[in-house]
Amino acid sequence: MLDYLTIGEIVNVHGVRGEVKVLPSTDDPGRFKLLKQVRIVRDGSVCVKKVTGAKVSSGMAILALEGVTTRDDAEKLRGSFLEVERKDALKLPENRWYIGDIVGCSVYEEDGTCLGKVTDVGETGSNDYYVVRDEKNREMCIPALKEVLLDVDVVEQKITVRLLPGLKEVYYEN
Repeated sequence: MLDYLTIGEIVNVHGVRGEVKVLPSTDDPGRFKLLKQVRIVRDGSVCVKKVTGAKVSSGMAILALEGVTTRDDAEKLRGSFLEVERKDALKLPENRWYIGDIVGCSVYEEDGTCLGKVTDVGETGSNDYYVVRDEKNREMCIPALKEVLLDVDVVEQKITVRLLPGLKEVYYEN
């Protein structure tokens, strides 16, 4: 499991006092109001900043960060990702997982057949889906529904599924 979880990306500056606009990668943008500090990651470099102010507007988070006091300071952070330590992450409800913990998991059918590894997680509006790539580089989208996901073990990086009828054939007929 990951030690740090990505919670958003700095996509723009806000105003002239160094605030940054963050596109959340979390279901709850309100969580930014609880932040005390964040890791800012860009091109392999990491720095930790205290959060001195936070608000949410139109689904975006606006953050004030210690030491970032001008528009130019904020502009230098554009394109950076924000992370928190796992211990500081929000607790998820039962049967919910962080995307970073799902990506990389091996996916198996009930009979033990390996379907591949999760390479991405997407959403349809009504539910998430896992993009699974096999050793032949074929992709399958598996709906993240309770009737499909029989077991998710992010510690062991293993997901066991019961595919909906016809799903495998649709993707693997080529």
